[in-house]
Amino acid sequence: MFEKSVSRRAVLGWTGAAAGAGLLGFPGKAGAQQTLRYGHMNSPTSNAGLQAQWFAEEVARTTGGEIAINVYPSSQLGKIRELAAGVSTGTIALSHNTAGAISALSESFAALDTPYLYRDVDHLMKVVDIDSPVMQMLNERLVADSGVRVLYAFYFGTRQLTADREIKRPSDLEGVKIRAIPSPIYLATVEGLGAVPVPVDWSEVPTALATGVVSGQENPVNVVLDNKLFDVQSHMMLTGHIQGAELVLINDSTWQSFSSDVQSAVQEAASVVRERASQSVLDGEASNLQALKDEGMTIIGPDEGLDLEAFQASVKARIDAEFAEQYGDLYQQIEAIG
Repeated sequence: MFEKSVSRRAVLGWTGAAAGAGLLGFPGKAGAQQTLRYGHMNSPTSNAGLQAQWFAEEVARTTGGEIAINVYPSSQLGKIRELAAGVSTGTIALSHNTAGAISALSESFAALDTPYLYRDVDHLMKVVDIDSPVMQMLNERLVADSGVRVLYAFYFGTRQLTADREIKRPSDLEGVKIRAIPSPIYLATVEGLGAVPVPVDWSEVPTALATGVVSGQENPVNVVLDNKLFDVQSHMMLTGHIQGAELVLINDSTWQSFSSDVQSAVQEAASVVRERASQSVLDGEASNLQALKDEGMTIIGPDEGLDLEAFQASVKARIDAEFAEQYGDLYQQIEAIG
């Protein structure tokens, strides 16, 4: 599906051949030579949580046990910004996060989470491929700004709006408090949808929804289902406002400490997991939406009267007012990627 990805069969064949040849020259060991911590905020059963575990398993295999990764899900090692900061300081070797959250480390990353920016998922994945000209430039800035690099990116899903009421147009959200990721571009997006954005860390979202601190939130379908938000949200609106990727970060000093063979092995593992995790999300989108319906959620799309053009126009006007001048050149570079 993604042009830059390595097929699973090819990588399995490569790792099998490598095992017969001494696993890229890595000596066989009963224990790993280096153990890294991977912290993230998602549940271990979510797509994002599963991909972290898949990556740990692939790295153990491709490095022949040279590198071991211990995964800490569900904000065990910190909240959104704390995780990003932890990778920067080196207290955590790895994490994944939205581009908007990573903008706290390097401001330009916020542009990648601009609503209604990508033509489709394939366009998104070409842009966030670490070999794309956009990602190469952003990664260089990220390393310089914070000592962190993007190792790979996977499709996280298309963000939809949920609420405790029916919403069909931006005016229906006037005065309604909607949770937003505590990042400027997400706050502006929720405001563009017509609501009052309230920054709430993900670990606190279920409680905030249940207690009425906020009346809704926005996330991909798989996140809503995995976290059983249907228990506290009656409606999902198919606004499709952000097609997003999660970016897997690694501390650059940790990365530079690897030999070239280890770096190559880790990159091979990243290629496999990038495709596997992205395809898993894509494959599950339709069935997850049906599962939400089965749980009693009312799904509102254009066929049910959702004024998608009104949401697109309102969001675009709000984003352009704040970010067009700052990110205009970058938007043109993203548009040019075919």
